[in-house]
Amino acid sequence: MFYVSEIKTDAPEAFKTPLQQKVYQVLAELKIPYKRVDTDEAITMEDCVQINAKLDMDMVKTLFLCNKKKTLFYLFITTDKKPFDTKKFCEALEIPRVSFAPQELFEEILGTKIGAATIYSVLDDWDKTIQVIFDQEVADSEYYGCSDGTTTGYMKVKTEDILTFIISV
Repeated sequence: MFYVSEIKTDAPEAFKTPLQQKVYQVLAELKIPYKRVDTDEAITMEDCVQINAKLDMDMVKTLFLCNKKKTLFYLFITTDKKPFDTKKFCEALEIPRVSFAPQELFEEILGTKIGAATIYSVLDDWDKTIQVIFDQEVADSEYYGCSDGTTTGYMKVKTEDILTFIISV
């Protein structure tokens, strides 16, 4: 059975990655409240079903995409139920074809491993190489559910607070 802790409202006692530590530091600095859970390692959207139930929200799907030359990067944040349509995505942004970024770039650029792609990766994007794109449905949602930069920590935050966060970094 997949483990999901009770809901917590404070940072973990110990951090698993530098990115995870930055996430909680910035949320504290911006005074952004959250609810979080610790879990077994969750990699797929199917793994998130019990997390969603515990936090009473839907986890977003965060896709890490790049151009053919791997010089332009995108974090596309959409709902867990929507299939990704490359053609529509590229047409909307008026860009050439994109594909999923290779596994080795997750750690290098996002500071995470596969399954932990998160909006909070922009905290490590000093060169501003990642363009963040929100699906309108996500932007219109009351709550935003995502990874804290690990595959074992997930949180629920008000979407308006996430938008405040993204503007502040």
